Amino acid sequence: MHSESTAAQVIFGWSAAWVASAIFVAVYVMVVTEKLNRAIVALLGAGLMILGGVLTQEAAIRGIDFNTIGLLLGMMVIVGITGKCGVFQFVAIWSAKKVNAHPMGVLVMLSIVTAVISAFLDNVTTVLLIVPVTLLITEELKVKPYPFLISEVVFSNIGGTATLIGDPPNIMIGSAVGLTFNDFVINLTPAILVVMAATLVPVYLLWRKELVTTDAAREKVMRFNDREAITDARLLKQAVGVLACVISAFVFARFLHLEPATIAMFGAAALLLLDNFQRDAEHQSKNVHHAFAEVEWVTLIFFLGLFILVHGLETSGVIARMAHALLAATGGDRNVTVIAILWGSAFLSAFIDNIPFVATMIPLIKSMAPTFGGAHALLPLWWALSLGACLGGNGTLIGASANLVVAGMAERAGQPIRFMAYLKSCFLLMVLSVAVCHVYLWLRYL
Repeated sequence: MHSESTAAQVIFGWSAAWVASAIFVAVYVMVVTEKLNRAIVALLGAGLMILGGVLTQEAAIRGIDFNTIGLLLGMMVIVGITGKCGVFQFVAIWSAKKVNAHPMGVLVMLSIVTAVISAFLDNVTTVLLIVPVTLLITEELKVKPYPFLISEVVFSNIGGTATLIGDPPNIMIGSAVGLTFNDFVINLTPAILVVMAATLVPVYLLWRKELVTTDAAREKVMRFNDREAITDARLLKQAVGVLACVISAFVFARFLHLEPATIAMFGAAALLLLDNFQRDAEHQSKNVHHAFAEVEWVTLIFFLGLFILVHGLETSGVIARMAHALLAATGGDRNVTVIAILWGSAFLSAFIDNIPFVATMIPLIKSMAPTFGGAHALLPLWWALSLGACLGGNGTLIGASANLVVAGMAERAGQPIRFMAYLKSCFLLMVLSVAVCHVYLWLRYL
């Protein structure tokens, strides 16, 4: 494998493993310290893997998982177009009115709504759409928005863990291993439902005394017209129809013999067609430009560079050595390895970006197949990696992209969320959720 993928001559005759490791560590440090935009850093690192002789140009291209990139791109386009019709704002207002605008009830409802939407759409997009409505509702109720925003962040990361398309780490794992949408629903959603219920208890105990309002303030919220939030009824019907078809196709992907990227990209194309059908050329051009402007290109370019970086580690033998070291530390015991991956992923993902971490862990876990008796025996390890990496993001303010997005929106609204305040509120919530998953994995698989 190494001879096919690694360039014939590493620069200065150095060890390919050392060069690949040095480049990857340098990129990781730059990503964590945020001195440079992570897309720039990842592309530079990928280029150095090629120029340094660790990978040939052909090998670098083979290392890119286009299924992951295609799935992300397609879903980003679908979500960007869907967001224009106001459906998310409608759901938020409807939810608040369903609990008669009681602050604690509103917090619970908005948290659950955020989790459910995040299971099917991108976490960042979900909070971008829910947070402005939350700020409006809390202003009318005359309660602090902090508990609502914190809870929405936590539940966006919890909900995103439940499905293949809910969080980038799941997309990466599913694409690399061949796990389907149904695999994630069957194996992870039961754990996430328990985590949601368990998390609501401390959330209630933490903030129930602070969330008090007047009948007059509640009456103001009850007068909100949720139907006015829908700005384009035609687009709403089209978007909901396409989303339903896309999710159905994910469910039946194995029978349809379709990859997730194919489904997402075709769904995006179908929604673009419906949104622009019978419109003039100028209007079409404006709509299409807007749809693609909503795509998080920085994230996609970061993924592209990251795949090449990890492929460099894999082909130079670094991943195999890391796998041997982990197996030696756990004594080759699969059960111990599963728990080590769960907790290790959670604590590391709380402080570093979980995407490069998961990208590194995927080939490492794959290389353990012979030790544990084949690819099927690795399934509990994949679920441990997914649960730990996704839920670990709740541990600190920098643990997940959605956390930082909400912090930025809160600061602009004059309600800043500080690192230590977030840590005190959420780190133990993260530990609780991972402990629930520990019990779940043990009872179901170990």
